[in-house]
Amino acid sequence: MDIVTKKQLNILIQLAEADKHFAKIERELIFKIARERKFPEEEVLELIRNPEPIDSLGALSLDQKFEYLMSSIELVYIDQNVFESEIIFTKNIAIKLGFKKGVIDFIIENYGKKSREEFKDIAIHEFI
Repeated sequence: MDIVTKKQLNILIQLAEADKHFAKIERELIFKIARERKFPEEEVLELIRNPEPIDSLGALSLDQKFEYLMSSIELVYIDQNVFESEIIFTKNIAIKLGFKKGVIDFIIENYGKKSREEFKDIAIHEFI
């Protein structure tokens, strides 16, 4: 089993539920990521039914940490309803990933204005 993907999907599922409304489009993004990574749909459904505690995320590579961070931001924006509860959750995830919480404010302020590569470069050089 791919534990890195499982942890990421678990985080995204909990983020999707942070606003108390698990939107269909959020669910679709989660399943799309699972399909791209060949992660079993039944495992995703089990995580939705029974989310796991979010453990330490320090053992991930920088690329994996950034991927977790950006997939979280994409999920926040996908339903075009950005809730404070989602922002707070995402800031907590950023901290667990080893980023300064200001990285979320920076990405939100510049979302749609910078490329993923620009965000990655800035996040790794200025917010770790």
